[in-house]
Amino acid sequence: MASIDVTILGAGVFGLSIAWACQKRGARVRVIDPHGVAAGASGGIVGALAPHVPENWNDKKAFQLDSLLMAEQFWQEIEAASGQQSGYGRTGRLQPITDARALELAQARARTASELWGDNAVWQVVDAGAAWAPPSATGRLIYDSLSARIHPRRACTALATALCAGGADIVPEGRVAGQVVDCTGWQGLMQLSAEMGRPVGNGVKGQAMLLQYDASDAPQLFADALHIVPHNDGTVAIGSTSEREFEHPTTVDAALDDVHARAIRAFPILADAPVIKRWAGVRPRCKSRAPMLGAHPQRTGGFIANGGFKIGFGMAPKVAQVMADLVLEGRDRIPAGFRPEASLGNGGKTA
Repeated sequence: MASIDVTILGAGVFGLSIAWACQKRGARVRVIDPHGVAAGASGGIVGALAPHVPENWNDKKAFQLDSLLMAEQFWQEIEAASGQQSGYGRTGRLQPITDARALELAQARARTASELWGDNAVWQVVDAGAAWAPPSATGRLIYDSLSARIHPRRACTALATALCAGGADIVPEGRVAGQVVDCTGWQGLMQLSAEMGRPVGNGVKGQAMLLQYDASDAPQLFADALHIVPHNDGTVAIGSTSEREFEHPTTVDAALDDVHARAIRAFPILADAPVIKRWAGVRPRCKSRAPMLGAHPQRTGGFIANGGFKIGFGMAPKVAQVMADLVLEGRDRIPAGFRPEASLGNGGKTA
């Protein structure tokens, strides 16, 4: 490979997406990850791209809205360049409305969504009754047309293939050169916390399950704090746990059995669906609860993009765009709440 303009450390969805955005602008890119593509949280199975509720609007929610609206074109380009499917589909989401107070809140959010989302998507109260829907005590459901689904591992594989087709290197080790972007996931956040002598982020384990059930392009469901996501390959993913304390990052246990039982209670039609895969992994969570984007706190001249947590795939298209702006052009469009200082706390300094 010729001289390298950008080195990405980490081949998860943030690292690969930033590499793609940089390569599209003509940069020569190398991605380094000793564990391979999507070896961590980005190799999961759930793939729920769901928006924050349309109220108490802030920079994080606005950023996510922009990214979710960018997603269809983003993944179409990846699929065209790679010849592989990402599993993306903007199929919407249904949620049960449990009581009169929840109905009142849902109706208020429908009005707010109309103001904030404009003609781009809807959040509305609909009648229950379809076979593919969660039971609802009120007979009413929330439907939003902004939610989408993706197959995380396939999406990352398609990204990696598109990058390599464009001349990028994706290697387990190699020379670090050019602009360097650290996208090393939860282990990177733990290392950064150790270097700085205070917590800036950590890992939260999640366990999920894949069932053999063909719901094609039906909406995803959200009930009892669980995502139930139909994929386009005849499977349905359910998940996940949120475990701040864990011994084994990739081991499944009884907590996943509880997820399965809750999913069946929330959606009995899945009771007889065979379990075909169980998965566990650790998602990177910043102290600020938002992604950490910008100048690296400890590496002079370097950059960081980490902390996607549960919304990494939904945020990835816009994260890639603003990081490419910063790394290649010096244009800083990163919201204040996403900057490393937000997780460093008062007195935090970046290199």
